[in-house]
Amino acid sequence: MAIETWLTRTLGIEVPIFGAPMGGRAGGTLVGEVSKAGGLGLLGAARYATPEWIADEVAIARGIGGDAFGIGLMTWALDDDDALLDAALAQNPRVVSLSFGNPAPYVDRVHDIGALVVSQVNTVDDLRVVEAAGVDVVIAQGGEAGGHTGRIGTLPLLQEILEATSLPVLAAGGIATGRGLAAVIAAGAEGAMIGTVLLASPETIGPEYARSKLIAAGSADTVYTSVFDQARSQPWPSRWGGRALRNDFTGKWHDAGAAESELATAYDPANPDLGVVYAGEAAGLVTSEQPAGAVVRRIAADAERLLTRFAK
Repeated sequence: MAIETWLTRTLGIEVPIFGAPMGGRAGGTLVGEVSKAGGLGLLGAARYATPEWIADEVAIARGIGGDAFGIGLMTWALDDDDALLDAALAQNPRVVSLSFGNPAPYVDRVHDIGALVVSQVNTVDDLRVVEAAGVDVVIAQGGEAGGHTGRIGTLPLLQEILEATSLPVLAAGGIATGRGLAAVIAAGAEGAMIGTVLLASPETIGPEYARSKLIAAGSADTVYTSVFDQARSQPWPSRWGGRALRNDFTGKWHDAGAAESELATAYDPANPDLGVVYAGEAAGLVTSEQPAGAVVRRIAADAERLLTRFAK
């Protein structure tokens, strides 16, 4: 019994899994391997990405996983400069993720190329904004998620969103095994978006130490903070903090009220104890370096087995 949902039928993919568009970590190789394994990988086009980078990374993704891919953008950053949206649309993705802000000015442009618009939401109020904008899919992203996220836990948020909308819903935040995927599908979600569980995969980009730090971490070893944004002069709206692994930097500066200049001086991206590793509360479930494709296939197979058992 394959896991068939609205998501798999609509996108023509084998398993209802999105690879999260993690800025600075989800490049073309990771995207391609997630898609090759039957899911749909999303490229993480962060605010500092360039159109050339998007084109180069999409070429890599296509070479591995074909045309089944998506691109994730930060909506609030597009409000100042939407050149990255143009660059993304030029690559004909199947899905464009417009999250963290109001996607209304951009939805029609995505639909014009025949792609779906997905938006992560962190509250029911967020849901109402993206519904009004005309998005096709919503992702209930709970506060367990790594990177920028909200404050409501995945399970209560997912229940709220499922009760409040007729749109297809995916879940994100803390999902790292087949048990997690089976749970959210049983609750009524059409699939899941996974991120933290892929971060120890060799296909990720970013600092080498990030993999070993994640493997060594437990699920209680994260902190929800804005100090890394302040240290790097990243102008994220204040309502979204980022969940990261604790280290010496967060131990000293989280909630310290320091000036951005002081944080910038103390921050060192090359130092494992002073640089950022965004990761979620599923960190304790990541215990070794595993290829991304193997992770996706294992989660899908385990979820299928569990859902088949419960269906009897």
